[in-house]
Amino acid sequence: ALLRRAAAPRPGERSDGEEVIAEAEVRIDVPRRSVEVRGEEVQLTFVEFELLRVLAAAPGRVFSRRQLLERLRGGADYREPRTIDVHVRHLREKIEGDPREPELILTVRGVGYRFRDR
Repeated sequence: ALLRRAAAPRPGERSDGEEVIAEAEVRIDVPRRSVEVRGEEVQLTFVEFELLRVLAAAPGRVFSRRQLLERLRGGADYREPRTIDVHVRHLREKIEGDPREPELILTVRGVGYRFRDR
């Protein structure tokens, strides 16, 4: 039941049933667990991949740090919500043209993060 619940799309999210999430310059092939940014394959850690998958599946939707942690292995491995900031920083370093001026993963001050809406 836990696996089915985790795999089911949440309200406001696209289903990964398409198997590929393509938004902006990013293409995520979920079954292959591969990511291409501007046509170049990018190597991501498990957490970075899951974080990107969750955000890109619901462009424009704001996720709090707590919500993102809950989606990453149920949040059980993390105690501090600010842990997500470190993962977002590393992810931005890998997928953004200029991580200091992100265009894909945007910060919503005082709340969390969202993937750029089309």
